[in-house]
Amino acid sequence: MRSFDYCALANRSWPSDILNLVAKIHECKGRQDMFVRQKPVELDRLVEIAKIQSTEASNKIEGIVTTSTRMKQLFAEKTTPRNRDEDEIIGYRDVLNTIHESSEYIPIRPSYILQLHRDLLRRGGASFGGTFKNVQNYINEIKPDGTTVTRFTPVAPYETPQAIESLCEAYSQAIAKECVDALILIPCFICDFLCIHPFNDGNGRMSRLLTLLLLYKNGYQVGKYISIEKQIEQTKDRYYDVLEVSDAGWHEEINDPTPFIRYMLTVILACYTEFEDRVGMMAQTGAASSAYDLVKHYVEEKVGKFTSADVLAHCPGIGRSSALSALKRLTEEGIILRKGTGRGTFYVRSDSVNE
Repeated sequence: MRSFDYCALANRSWPSDILNLVAKIHECKGRQDMFVRQKPVELDRLVEIAKIQSTEASNKIEGIVTTSTRMKQLFAEKTTPRNRDEDEIIGYRDVLNTIHESSEYIPIRPSYILQLHRDLLRRGGASFGGTFKNVQNYINEIKPDGTTVTRFTPVAPYETPQAIESLCEAYSQAIAKECVDALILIPCFICDFLCIHPFNDGNGRMSRLLTLLLLYKNGYQVGKYISIEKQIEQTKDRYYDVLEVSDAGWHEEINDPTPFIRYMLTVILACYTEFEDRVGMMAQTGAASSAYDLVKHYVEEKVGKFTSADVLAHCPGIGRSSALSALKRLTEEGIILRKGTGRGTFYVRSDSVNE
């Protein structure tokens, strides 16, 4: 069985772009920590939006979906799940909330990973929730002609408990010794976790929840305010491509995790950049600015179509009625144009339309 030694990563030479990404994320973390201390209340809306987007995106990657309206109702506990998909969505929400609220009290140990997996699948009624796989699983790829090709064969069921034990121990040792930057270590851990593929179901969702947990435990809180899962879902083709490259030769211990590290660092930096864009707008417009001023500033910086939901997501601190009133006023003033009807309504800047 493959062995794990993350301290060996300290002896590797990393490409300059990887090191630059790490340095930029460190800088962003410092700025975020400062803003969170100064403006904690203004960020509450971002937290709620990120939770919904994370749950929706991570499940969508696995083909588990519901409508946006239902998603919001389920999060607000104004309705109950109607089907298996919604049961699993609620399970993800529950584990996500646990990580948000208690990350410092969740050790990286097999028993805790099993408990998170149990909670992830509990509402769906799966009998194998909270247990390692009991049948061999495969990572398959469906070709354009419909044929299925096995891309990777994970660890066998009988080897899985020891593999996860060794994985967690190697991570804990590397963290304790501080021999490698956590931003390098975390993607390596997740890549290895996915190669082990320890569960009958839920491996992808668990990998994304563990990514968030590991980032939190190492002081990188951006996933609390901006959905990391949404960034992955929007680039999922690249996500699968880099995993395929990074797991080549994994069983022989000759694989190179660099492509996956680079991808995950790019995702994390994109989340920090989006965070700074949103809170930067708040700082520029000032605390005393009206809802109209905030929405107008967002509109003036926006390229392409946008909806009222986009406005609410990017203008923390204002309510839905205030946002709609501002959009109505901007439309009447000719600054934006309203298109579509009902749920299909969207807006564009009037100066973007050729007369």
